[in-house]
Parts: sequence; structure tokens; C-alpha cells
Amino acid sequence: MKIFVSGGAGFIGSNFVRYVLGSGENCAVVNYDKLTYAGNLANLDSVAENPNYHFVKGDICDAGAVESAMRGCDAVVHFAAESHVDRSIYEPAPVIETNVTGTFTLLETARKLSISRFVQISTDEVYGDIAPGVFADEDSLLQPSSPYSASKAGSDLLVRSYMRTYEFPALITRSSNNYGPYQFPEKFLPLMITNALYDKPLPIYGDGKQQRNWLHVEDNCRGIFTVLEKGKIGEVYNIGGLDVEENLTMARRLLCLTSKSESLLSFVQDRPGHDRRYALNCKKIEAELGWRPKIPLEEGLRETIEWYKTNSKWIADVRAGEYLSYYEKYYDNRDTSLHAIARSGSKLAG
Repeated sequence: MKIFVSGGAGFIGSNFVRYVLGSGENCAVVNYDKLTYAGNLANLDSVAENPNYHFVKGDICDAGAVESAMRGCDAVVHFAAESHVDRSIYEPAPVIETNVTGTFTLLETARKLSISRFVQISTDEVYGDIAPGVFADEDSLLQPSSPYSASKAGSDLLVRSYMRTYEFPALITRSSNNYGPYQFPEKFLPLMITNALYDKPLPIYGDGKQQRNWLHVEDNCRGIFTVLEKGKIGEVYNIGGLDVEENLTMARRLLCLTSKSESLLSFVQDRPGHDRRYALNCKKIEAELGWRPKIPLEEGLRETIEWYKTNSKWIADVRAGEYLSYYEKYYDNRDTSLHAIARSGSKLAG
């Protein structure tokens, strides 16, 4: 099987590419990635010379380039996305363009080329805030709260429309919060880990009581590959971790595991519209496809911390350049930036 992987140089995408090529299955991969700030070919150094791996730099909104790269492939696994909620709040236009228009371009191209399976990679955030004690299943309402999650919900619905209207052979996976090696340090856990390792403050949004369902990226990649191989066309599959933990609890656990003081905790102004709780019901993929997460949270966190400790050059490279201006905007000048958003909204409303 030859798989077209969009966004294969990103965090989950690169882990998936390495997983597929190391799975022992007879698979080849075309990695199609624009190499924006979070796309990093260093994530794939270990497979760069693999004869079953081929990289193509390109934009998923460029129909001609997509068709050229996708031609000859049997399946598509669509990771490419602008995936950071804060960035979507500050600048929503690129998020809508990539996540919605880009998905449309891939769908049209895959339909034209008669691709046999198309896996849309989505997120638990499309379900929005989940009440305490409740776990979202695949039939739960989509109630996104941010421009990012709305764009993912929109692209999911677009995929579903192609399934129904064109009998297009697609499936959708929705995973909970991933963590693990090669994750760009704008997301919560790698930000906490790298800041702790460098004795920088750990910014905690609001009261830190937001709850997230944590899933090791290797478990997610195994789940996605299982859906690709065995999933029923037209179905949605939740892929979630075993643990639902508060952000503050996770930050304290990381400080303990890195032998750092809780004095590094720094409470900052909360994100606008911040969801309090995500939690997934994953009984469907367990019952139908036999998938379950295997990596315990404590073990996964220790391994992830060790990876960041032993990959200081990778950290230094990704924390340079664009990341510095990002960090200054989102954390060093957080109150000013959030007030600017509020003022902008007031002007639009007026």
C-alpha cells in the first residue's frame, strides 16, 4: 500500500510516518508537507534514506501540486492542519484556509484519482466542553468553541458530505490530547517540559483546572493505522487515552519528574472561550477494531521528558527564530495581546 500523508513533517504526522515504515507492513509513504513553522524534516532523519519514503514540499491548497504528489497512491491520511488554538484566536484566517479549503482540495483530488481509503485526522475539540462525568462518543454533538476546533468540525462535516453525496471511501479519527517526542513546544506538555528543563516559568492558563484526556502519540499512530487497515468506510472512531487530568496537576507532575520547584508555576490570563473539559468514549474502536492504548501516562511522561533532555539541539533549533516572536506575543505580552483581541472584537461589533 502506498500512502499519501499530508502534514507528515509535523508532530503526529512524523510519528505516523516512522510508525508505518517501521511496522513491517509492505507500505510506502509520500510525505506532503508545506514545512510551516511546526513542520520539521529533522523529525524524519531516521527514515530519510528509506527507499519506501518520499518527501514532497507543497501546500494542500495547491490542487495541481497535490494531484502530482498523490497520483499513484492507494490511500490518504490527512494530518495537515493549523492546529494551535491560541494562534487560531489571534489569526483565524490561515486556520480556516488550511483546515477547510485544504481539506476540500485533498478530497477533490482523491476523488478524481479514485483513492481507495481517505482517513481524516480530527480532534476531540470538535465536541466542545464535556460536562463532568460525561464522555463524548462518535454520535455526540459537534459544539466547537475556537476558530481552530470550528475549522476541524467544518472539515469533518465536509468529509462526511463526500461520503454521503459521492460515496467517497472516507473515515474520520478524533483523538484526545497527544504527547510524546518531536512535539513543537507551543502545545501544553512540551511547553511545560522545555520551560522546566531551562528553568523558565510554566504559564498556567486561568486556574489550571481544565481537564484533558492524555494519549501517547505512539498509541494514536497505532490507532490511526488500525483504522486505515480495518476501519469501516463511512465511520468515525474516537482514539483516546486512559487518563483525564487537570492541566495544573500535569504541570506539577512534570516539575516533580524533572526535579524542579513548583515556584516555576506562573498563572497567566486565561484563553478566551477556553473549554474546561475534554473526555472521549473509545468503546467503539475497542469493540470493533481491537485497539486500546498501551502506554501508561507515568511511563509515557518519563520517556517524553528523557527524549527532550537528550535532544537539546532539536529543542534549540525549534525554539529559535519564529518561536521567539511567538513566545513574546503569547506569553511575555499576553495581557496586551488579549486586550488587543477584545478591542478588535468591539470594533467589529460596532
